[in-house]
Amino acid sequence: MSNFAFLSQSTFLRSPAGAGQAPFAVAGVAWDGCVTNRPGARMGPRAIREASHMLCDGTHPHFDVDLERQLCDVGDLELPNTSLEAMRAAMMLSVAKLIAQHHMAWLGGDHSITLPLLRAYRAHLGQPLAVIHFDAHCDTWEDHFGEPSGHGTWVYEAIQEGLVVKECFMQFGIRSAGVREARDYVKDQGGLIFTGRDLRGLESPAQLMPVLQRVRQRLAEFGHPPLYLSLDIDCLDPAFAPGTGTPEPGGMSSNQVFSILEDLADLRFVGMDCVEVAPPYDHADLTSSVAAQLVWTYLCGQVKRQSPPPHR
Repeated sequence: MSNFAFLSQSTFLRSPAGAGQAPFAVAGVAWDGCVTNRPGARMGPRAIREASHMLCDGTHPHFDVDLERQLCDVGDLELPNTSLEAMRAAMMLSVAKLIAQHHMAWLGGDHSITLPLLRAYRAHLGQPLAVIHFDAHCDTWEDHFGEPSGHGTWVYEAIQEGLVVKECFMQFGIRSAGVREARDYVKDQGGLIFTGRDLRGLESPAQLMPVLQRVRQRLAEFGHPPLYLSLDIDCLDPAFAPGTGTPEPGGMSSNQVFSILEDLADLRFVGMDCVEVAPPYDHADLTSSVAAQLVWTYLCGQVKRQSPPPHR
């Protein structure tokens, strides 16, 4: 077997390995140096890629598109693995090149990787971004257990640095313990929070419509800024995603997240990350499988959005 064939078998959806001419690309960020409970998210990119191989021909049943000739997998970024600041500095160089060439999906890794990604997108686009953030945790603490930065501070830092339109920062699934100042920080800044409790019982697109309309209205009010998706897999209840570092009961169902991503696929997304998949704590590949399908759904939705309408 050639080296290319081996690499192709190890890529997301068995897409071509390496940076090519494909408009979309996947890259792994195998870093978990900022986890506060269980380590293992550095193994997430590999597990998500392997789980994606179950998707057969990859034709999405809702969007009716596939990613053939649309997607490449550039592998995992080469990063230092002991220093957060060194990792982020190294990330910025690689990320800047990739987002200039491709619409990217980033496979984490813990959630501390999102801050340098937003810095890179802010610099590339020349304007702050709107963000849809799925998570059990608000990630708005001002320090990380005494350290200035980590996977629980990136939202606070992104708002403080002006990387995002704070009124267009929208959180889904928040439910973990935390003081009010942290839990409501995004709301206090003018953004939207749909807690795990707010979303209970809202499964179908029709039931979720009032929530989705608020998202669309908020983006319209601010001129539809470029939109970034950050999807922490622990937004899901541990019944759907046990393989994560900080599981929180009472979370979203996979149906809810799929419904939201499918309905909002026509929005002006510029990139996404899927983080905190920790394979050592997974069962029957449940977590890596749902992560792979969520990334696939996002990518197929964006291919559909950017495709010209069929001739009649």
